Amino acid sequence: MLDGIRAGTDPDHEEYWGAVSDYDQRLVEMAVFGLALALVPDRIWGPLSKQERSNLYAWLNQINQHPCYDCNWLFFQVLVNVGFHQAGLPYDAEQMERNLERIDDFYLADGWYSDGPGGHCDYYGPFGIHYYSLLYAKLMGDEDPIRAERYMLRSAAFAKDFIHWHAPDGAAIPYGRSLTYRFAQSAFWSAAAFAGLDAYSPGIMKGLVLRNLRWWLQQPMLDREGILTVGYAYPNQIMSENYNSPGSSYWALKTFLILALPEEHPFWMQPEGELPALERISVQKPAHLVVCRQLETGHAAAFNTGHPTTNEHTHTSAKYEKFVYSSAFAFSVPRAEWGLAQGAYDSMLALSEGDQLFRAKRRAEESWIQDHVLYARWRPWADVEVSTWIVAGLPWHIRIHRLRTARVLDAAEGGFAVGIGDDGCKVTTNGTEASAATVWGTSAVRSLLGYDDAEVIHAQANTNLLHPRTVIPTLRVKLAPGTHWIISAVYGEPAGCDFEDSSVVGYGSPALDELGVSIDENKVEILTVSGKTMELIME
Repeated sequence: MLDGIRAGTDPDHEEYWGAVSDYDQRLVEMAVFGLALALVPDRIWGPLSKQERSNLYAWLNQINQHPCYDCNWLFFQVLVNVGFHQAGLPYDAEQMERNLERIDDFYLADGWYSDGPGGHCDYYGPFGIHYYSLLYAKLMGDEDPIRAERYMLRSAAFAKDFIHWHAPDGAAIPYGRSLTYRFAQSAFWSAAAFAGLDAYSPGIMKGLVLRNLRWWLQQPMLDREGILTVGYAYPNQIMSENYNSPGSSYWALKTFLILALPEEHPFWMQPEGELPALERISVQKPAHLVVCRQLETGHAAAFNTGHPTTNEHTHTSAKYEKFVYSSAFAFSVPRAEWGLAQGAYDSMLALSEGDQLFRAKRRAEESWIQDHVLYARWRPWADVEVSTWIVAGLPWHIRIHRLRTARVLDAAEGGFAVGIGDDGCKVTTNGTEASAATVWGTSAVRSLLGYDDAEVIHAQANTNLLHPRTVIPTLRVKLAPGTHWIISAVYGEPAGCDFEDSSVVGYGSPALDELGVSIDENKVEILTVSGKTMELIME
């Protein structure tokens, strides 16, 4: 490591890492050195000669002369300057204060940050902004106690929501971008333990980290040399982002911050704790999510209204705009633009003009959440308006769409994508019902109103994050210009079913009473868990 630092920061060496530019990816990597200067100066600073120290400082200090993106990146400049400060080196206090004040502008409510102005609320909250703010609170608490306390309070509030993203088996809900960072999913809990956050006991946080690590170690995510690959549960560059490289997956090592804790720390001394008792429904309005849990199976699913903004990151629609994201049935990304198999439209309503070129929700013009009901209004074309109500629940949930269209449309409503392997797949179709059952679980869709047909789509290989091959039960209908209502019941239950004997008829009712939904000839009524009645008139 030290030889690499000596060579990489020496302008006269052939392996010099080079002068950086504005918004340079190397600005990201510098933050790691800032943290090392703060935590292990005896390992990274002490062994260097006077000239080598000067080279390292000069290379890192470039970060104070170049702008970073207006998002979690602002913390990279902060961390480098924290490292300088902790090592007794000159640092840019004004830059640090300016960035910290700007990051405060990203704060929403209830512990949630967006990743920049109008940005998404995804894992860049827990493994990004909260992770870095907890480091700051621990390292700079004496110098900046008011801000440190604010960060601790916000992280404690966030923890009460974020714990719902974790399933008892150690899996977490895949959602958003940079999922190739894999077990960074539990890095927040490592930072919480490091900073002394008391939202949960050290034993509970230990369980969250260790179960997540064990779940990941069961996945085929390494190549034949034991190197982490780009992908999620298996090597898969289709789901990656433009900024990913062979080293990107090693951001997963953020979770190993727990190794900075001494042996006598309560994190190590307490036994591993199970998940605490959690409500079946967690409404997380700042993130546009309602997280549901099925206590009997451990299944956790985040139902989603979508967001008012979008961006150019790869597969943004698939990563942020699906109706539901699941710990057991990971989402899929499109492999190409033609057809339902290439598009892999699980948990989406996909629309085309009869040319097999499908569009799905990209952003929401309007959205709200009321108890377990989510609403979004969106436009795949300027003259097509879709209003969507999702009645969240597990194993069933209900999707209601009102489409006002000036053009003929083919509509396809996808259920959960379920993996298929050597044990086969039991597929059942029956008019306007379709199901697929495998050793990994059962997925089904049933028309309650408006659909003409049902089928099981064999998605193209490597579109899904969890399984290389998947099938997606899907409802179909052709719509003429005008106003249409289409309503579906969607089922998903993870492994444990006897899929050899499964059929869509065997799944019981769509639990309309339990979900508070009633449908008659011209009206849908939804009774929310707080007793509020919503009436949708199907004009």
